Amino acid sequence: MISIDDLILKLKGYEEEDIAKIKFAYEYARDMHKGQYRQSGEEYITHPLNVAYILADMHADTDTICAGLLHDTLEDTKTTKEDLIRLFNNNVANLVDGVTKISKMNFSSENEQNAANTRKIITSITNDVRIIIIKLADRLHNMRTLEFKSEYKQKENAIETMEIFVPLAYYIGAYRIKSELEDLSLKYLKPSIYKKLSDQKQKIELDNSEMLKEMEFRIKRILNNKNIPNEIKIRTKNIYGIYKRINEGQKLSNIHDLLALKIMVDEIDNCYIALGLVHSLYKPIYTKFKDYICNPKTNMYESLHTTLMVNDDKLVQTQIRTFDMDKIASFGLPAYWEIYGKNARISMQKDLHEKYQFFDSLIKMNSMFSDNELFVSQVKNEIFTEKVYVYISNGERIELPKGSTVIDLAYKLGRDIGDTIIYAYANDQMVGLDYVLNNNDRIKVVRDEMSFGPKENLQARTSYAKMMISKNKNDWK
Repeated sequence: MISIDDLILKLKGYEEEDIAKIKFAYEYARDMHKGQYRQSGEEYITHPLNVAYILADMHADTDTICAGLLHDTLEDTKTTKEDLIRLFNNNVANLVDGVTKISKMNFSSENEQNAANTRKIITSITNDVRIIIIKLADRLHNMRTLEFKSEYKQKENAIETMEIFVPLAYYIGAYRIKSELEDLSLKYLKPSIYKKLSDQKQKIELDNSEMLKEMEFRIKRILNNKNIPNEIKIRTKNIYGIYKRINEGQKLSNIHDLLALKIMVDEIDNCYIALGLVHSLYKPIYTKFKDYICNPKTNMYESLHTTLMVNDDKLVQTQIRTFDMDKIASFGLPAYWEIYGKNARISMQKDLHEKYQFFDSLIKMNSMFSDNELFVSQVKNEIFTEKVYVYISNGERIELPKGSTVIDLAYKLGRDIGDTIIYAYANDQMVGLDYVLNNNDRIKVVRDEMSFGPKENLQARTSYAKMMISKNKNDWK
């Protein structure tokens, strides 16, 4: 059980005045929640304390940790927003208010009020991504203690988590939270499958422990000999990830990233040197090589991935990245707190606007749909859904919902491109505008500046492309 002393210990390195502020937030929340208990029988304060601990583990700023401690006070006590402004500051009050509005939602309901509330959580990221991060920490602790809920509530919470919070965690790059939320959701949605895969995973880890430790020793020795600062961690794919691959028809023994070594080094140049050194020890499967440093994922994940053949029949994925890349890979945007310090919040919002493709899609969709239910439906169908990734002429990796066509890509790149495209090349083959994109397609768009936009009924997948085509048709009437 997490105590206030554990939280304070986690705050090592924070300024004394910041620790004092967090202590005061804890004491205030404890007093406000006095007499309230969780379904586990524990005092209610244990929940916000655990949320704050999760945030502190991310090196969150002081206001965010305070908001984590206070996140249920507006909803469950007599505290007002004005009280929080007076006792803390506007920043803390706004964060708590934002989380409170999210907490009142019921994602499984389809009525208009709940659609409006769902819209708030999805769009709150545009104002301050820390609101989502606090809510993810809140949901994570609630999922960790879900055994005290009824079976109906367990499944309802698990479905909500998979539909809303897992995609949000993925989009901000918080892989560690995403993976745990997936596993916890599967535990309650498919308990027998979860138990079977959990047992299999433990056996795989035990059976391959010595092999992985030997790999770790050999790779560390060769890196040290080259004076490359490094750290190596052994990892096994999360249970939900294994379930998903098996559900797609793969055999357990053929999952190429079931076993993995994470190799962290100090500089990008040393990532590529380490790659060569690893390949000098173990033969790679070249079709499984990915360079996400040169071409980061759309949630800013960066790493080199190479799958190795070990002991003739074992597949082990090796992920090579810098220490900072590893922080981003584990926590995503929340890692900015550790990397950028006091400037983290500004950098978070700036990069969210400029680098994260889903954010641009979210902004467009928010402006397109005034109807809340339609907005939520389209977000689930286009953003929180399976994706396809293609490369354009400059090497950039573009993310679109699965089933998207060339015309969807054109309008994703810009209205002027969508309005002037006449055809495209997919992997050096000429294709029409209704060509359905496949993962890793190389697409070259061909335009005619005298064209005035597609007017026929093209097979478009995305709302924005459909809207633009419809507008062009109307303009020509």
